[in-house]
Amino acid sequence: MTRFLSRDWRRLLALLMAGLMALAPLQGAWAQVRLPALGESATEDFSVGTEKRVGEQIMREIRRDPEFLDDPVLQEYVDSIWTRLVAAAHKRGDIEGDIDHQFAWEPFLVRDKTVNAFALPGGYVGVYLGLIALTTTSDELASVMAHELSHITQRHIARSVVASKHVTLVSLAAMLLGVLAASRSGNIDAVNAAVTGSQAAIMQGQLNFSRDMEREADRNGYGILGVAGFATSGMAAMFDKLDKASRLNDSDAYPYLRSHPLTVERISEARSRTLFGGGGTSSPPLRHALMQMRAKVLMDTDPQVLRGMADRAQGLPESPLRDRLAALYAGAFSASLLRENARADRLADAALALAKTAPQREPEAERELQLLQVQLALNRHDAPAAMALLDAITVDANGRPPLLLRAQAALELQRENRAGANVALRQSTEALQTWVAEHALDGTAWGLLSSTAGAIGLTLRSLRAGAEASAAGGDLGGAIDRLRHAQKTARGAAGQDFIEASVIDARLRELQAQRRELAIEANGGRAPRDDKSSD
Repeated sequence: MTRFLSRDWRRLLALLMAGLMALAPLQGAWAQVRLPALGESATEDFSVGTEKRVGEQIMREIRRDPEFLDDPVLQEYVDSIWTRLVAAAHKRGDIEGDIDHQFAWEPFLVRDKTVNAFALPGGYVGVYLGLIALTTTSDELASVMAHELSHITQRHIARSVVASKHVTLVSLAAMLLGVLAASRSGNIDAVNAAVTGSQAAIMQGQLNFSRDMEREADRNGYGILGVAGFATSGMAAMFDKLDKASRLNDSDAYPYLRSHPLTVERISEARSRTLFGGGGTSSPPLRHALMQMRAKVLMDTDPQVLRGMADRAQGLPESPLRDRLAALYAGAFSASLLRENARADRLADAALALAKTAPQREPEAERELQLLQVQLALNRHDAPAAMALLDAITVDANGRPPLLLRAQAALELQRENRAGANVALRQSTEALQTWVAEHALDGTAWGLLSSTAGAIGLTLRSLRAGAEASAAGGDLGGAIDRLRHAQKTARGAAGQDFIEASVIDARLRELQAQRRELAIEANGGRAPRDDKSSD
């Protein structure tokens, strides 16, 4: 599949937002009553439920794109910041009622080196690797995420929408999908044509949030930062950094400044809040330094770039500990991707030893280095070493990255025909099953569960997990096909297999109903004549 989360994504996002803005009035309150049929005029309502459905539709497309990144280590770090911000917003009373229960409250990563972040309908926030790489503290990154969170809690998307009697939610969905499809060609003219040909494009009055909404998001975000325990000075520091970067390099590398333009007023207010409200205590620096480097490596895996990072790893003897540690981490990770395994191990070991000499040790930063060592061991196909390293982790040993890495190590043990492989596979299978019961959209975990269950002969569980991985990735058709295959395999099942078969039957009906509902919505509220969604 070709890319749509490309250099032009900032333009695509603005156009998508323009389409969303064609659904409700700029002024006054919006109704939150019944969920409208998608064929009705968008002026009837842009309810919480409608916003949720539009967001889910966009995310189904985004999750299928290769630039959607699920790096468990970096995702966990972003999630740790986001969770604190959402908890603070709850504490402040910013999240309540329908949006609390219906919105996803989910951040996701975009593999791109441009500096950007954006809020989508339904509680989703996209964070570009380029943004993480630009920040030097978690407080700076948290300030951007708090701002985007405020756009969601204040429902700025719904409040920004322009009324039109001629715009339906069906035409909106068509435009969104048209933009996404056209953009896969990499031709921005095709994207423009897709939008221009849409009824919603007629109502394109503004591409971005209004200045009042930007100020409101700044104020709310500042409050959320403080309640969440981040240094509120992070917002002013981030504004200064973005302002300086854009003046020194006024290129297309900073699309965040185009969708959230920095004004003198916004910068001045942020500085004043910091001056009179106190900057707060900065977060521990080492973990963010490591994740900043991880983002830099992942966003540009050109061999020359990786080799440069590996070569610079030990070239900062007089630099502060933070900088030396970050360089070692980047060097080790880069060397591993270049398959220079001995060099990668040497740099990773040096990084962990250096982290332990910090005047104020950071257990979470040391855990990140241990996870890197596990990853390096798996990259060189040394499963026993990976397992031993995982067993040595004491900080959040059952978190998502160790869970997924342990499953990979168990599968590698089997491939190497090592002793204890079956025990490790059974343990990972049960641990993954418990995890996905609470994280049903974790496609990566479902995929690993499919592999570990299949490796120990749990065929039906493996087939069902593979189907769930497809569904989580937005491929309903693929998920349904897999469940049908599982259904055929389950004929005559007994005992535990009978329970699995029952789950498969129920899940197949669910996904068929979901696909039928989407088909009806796309057809203006009428069932398509050739509807085969329940076949």
